[in-house]
Amino acid sequence: MPHLSCRYNGKHWLVGGHSKLNGVEAGKGLEMRKLVLSGFLASEEIYINQLEALLLPMKPLKATATTSQPVLTIQQIETIFYKIQDIYEIHKEFYDNLCPKVQQWDSQVTMGHLFQKLASQLGVYKAFVDNYKVALETAEKCSQSNNQFQKISEELKVKGPKDSRDSHTSVTMEALLYKPIDRVTRSTLVLHDLLKHTPVDHPDYPLLQDALRISQNFLSSINEDIDPRRTAVTTPKGETRQLVKDGFLVEVSEGSRKLRHVFLFTDVLLCAKLKKTSAGKHQQYDCKWYIPLADLVFPSPEESEASPQVHPFPDHELEDMKMKISALKSEIQKEKANKGQSRAIERLKKKMFENEFLLLLNSPTIPFRIHNRNGKSYLFLLSSDYERSEWREAIQKLQKKDLQAFVLSSVELQVLTGSCFKLRTVHNIPVTSNKDDDESPGLYGFLHVIVHSAKGFKQSANLYCTLEVDSFGYFVSKAKTRVFRDTTEPKWDEEFEIELEGSQSLRILCYEKCYDKTKVNKDNNEIVDKIMGKGQIQLDPQTVETKNWHTDVIEMNGIKVEFSMKFTSRDMSLKRTPSKKQSGVFGVKISVVTKRERSKVPYIVRQCVEEVEKRGIEEVGIYRISGVATDIQALKAVFDANNKDILLMLSDMDINAIAGTLKLYFRELPEPLLTDRLYPAFMEGIALSDPAAKENCMMHLLRSLPDPNLITFLFLLEHLKRVAEKEPVNKMSLHNLATVFGPTLLRPSEVESKAHLTSAADIWSHDVMAQVQVLLYYLQHPPISFAELKRNTLYFSTDV
Repeated sequence: MPHLSCRYNGKHWLVGGHSKLNGVEAGKGLEMRKLVLSGFLASEEIYINQLEALLLPMKPLKATATTSQPVLTIQQIETIFYKIQDIYEIHKEFYDNLCPKVQQWDSQVTMGHLFQKLASQLGVYKAFVDNYKVALETAEKCSQSNNQFQKISEELKVKGPKDSRDSHTSVTMEALLYKPIDRVTRSTLVLHDLLKHTPVDHPDYPLLQDALRISQNFLSSINEDIDPRRTAVTTPKGETRQLVKDGFLVEVSEGSRKLRHVFLFTDVLLCAKLKKTSAGKHQQYDCKWYIPLADLVFPSPEESEASPQVHPFPDHELEDMKMKISALKSEIQKEKANKGQSRAIERLKKKMFENEFLLLLNSPTIPFRIHNRNGKSYLFLLSSDYERSEWREAIQKLQKKDLQAFVLSSVELQVLTGSCFKLRTVHNIPVTSNKDDDESPGLYGFLHVIVHSAKGFKQSANLYCTLEVDSFGYFVSKAKTRVFRDTTEPKWDEEFEIELEGSQSLRILCYEKCYDKTKVNKDNNEIVDKIMGKGQIQLDPQTVETKNWHTDVIEMNGIKVEFSMKFTSRDMSLKRTPSKKQSGVFGVKISVVTKRERSKVPYIVRQCVEEVEKRGIEEVGIYRISGVATDIQALKAVFDANNKDILLMLSDMDINAIAGTLKLYFRELPEPLLTDRLYPAFMEGIALSDPAAKENCMMHLLRSLPDPNLITFLFLLEHLKRVAEKEPVNKMSLHNLATVFGPTLLRPSEVESKAHLTSAADIWSHDVMAQVQVLLYYLQHPPISFAELKRNTLYFSTDV
């Protein structure tokens, strides 16, 4: 019988040297049972080694305890190592009995009695858990007062598994003392898995059921004892202080951005940061400051203006970070698909986390100021008005109660900050690399939203709505309706197309527009417009991904906003339907249009570009902010009909609608401007690392385009460069413009995308970054002239 190796290689436990599941059809359940057991056996070996490492210093410590120079007293040793020996013996016996059964595998083998016996000995764990806190405190005190013990407890050597190359790893005593608490949960999960893959008529089934029942009862009993929410802290008035809300916010402190975890309790707001602890140690919070809610005020406009202005982070750098994150996501997917090394995947994930963290830290711009009436003001930056409103409302609601001012002693503050780690409801920084692989990756594509109307306003007002979606871990405002003047029942009926980048939620905020600059809203002094209501819905792929519009109502503070939405995934948006009527311009081949018009560049492209350069080149977010879809559709109809009122209509139309019409024209071409045929070659060209080879290839590809496509592309290129020259005003860099236009001018054909990619999310991460890079290459290139290009005969060696 070969030695059984219980290693894990991503998908399967390698058992007896085989990674394939034998007899999958016949006994898949039993085969899975063997995999579950061998995996558990491997982790049990590690656990025994950890317990051994804890016990190792116990004997010499006991030996010195009776000498004239003891390191610790007998009582301290017994407190710190309480029940470890018993737990070790129970698991050693369990391991020694289970190992041969798994090694000499037989599908009828029984081991339920071993698990049942293990469960019946959980009383030892109960005793360990009851003593755990005292054991930790004692070890901590002894470390502080005794150098020798501190050295011992900081580096305990744990043996590696039998067949691993790592002979030893160093772990702290504190980390090892936590292992038994962790282990009970692990054993319970394994029992679940075993039961799932054990046939009901197998003799083990009732024994495993019994073991699981005992383990679950035990777990729920200790959770009641150590559940942090039950060990609430008391407030000065003797009532129980409870955590109401917590979350990660960016604080501006000493002129720089810091990520903080903010906790709102029933009577106090506490701002903390996670302490950096050595590996294996329990994470803890460090209190930066706190304000009793009785002393907390939102500052008046004058005070707000006096505080320092925070400069927003350059847009193109944020776009750069997004590009890096998407490229890393794509690499991780490739590694997983190719069953790459877990080390390589972890390295990529670490890089992705760093970029996502930077994005999270630098993207928020909306100020949220709070003030302690006895002194200092504090400034947070949030990514959305929605969040600011949530925090403010939660604080104001608590302030309606009879609150008293107080000062926390250093011990009370320590206890309160100590409770934060256990009480927190938001565990992870909101970045995607914190998510489990099986969590929904969110939606990639286009969400079409029509904001219809709203009801429930008590009095007439000037009303508008904004739409926000989450993207890369935070929310961004994506669209805004026009202001409906002096009404209690606004009817907007405006449609927007919102690009989704892994989004999972849509938020709608309803505002009252204030035109009187003297009437600054005291509650909300950063912007004069008042939030009347706000609501959020989950973008459930099942509901959203239908071809039809889905109408819904969001209720907010007694106000109801009616809206409809439908979603087009990225792979669906690749489907280009040629226009039935060849007389129009949308959905008609560019060569047909230019021939008919006897022009080099289609009229629609020239007119939209001219209008944008005339009055939109300094518009913030030009080409990025959505225009109203009904306006865009009206322009589309006028261009398609070649109506003589085109110029008049263009001069009256909102500039974002004109920019949107140009984007729509390129998106609806029967094939993208840079053609289906050349798409794979563009992807290969941009990936070349030698600059000379890349230049040769990229110029050859332009030369290979049909003349109308090439001339139009060069015309658009020069226009986008002129837009980017105004970046200080319009905030649109070459990067930003490449991000907007790249996937429109260059995208895989349906055949291409089906051949290479499995899902919409893959299309985004795998191809979109390369599409953006191609356009960026040409935007950053010195001016390219059509004549020069055609005259130049330096050919790329391989024919495309």
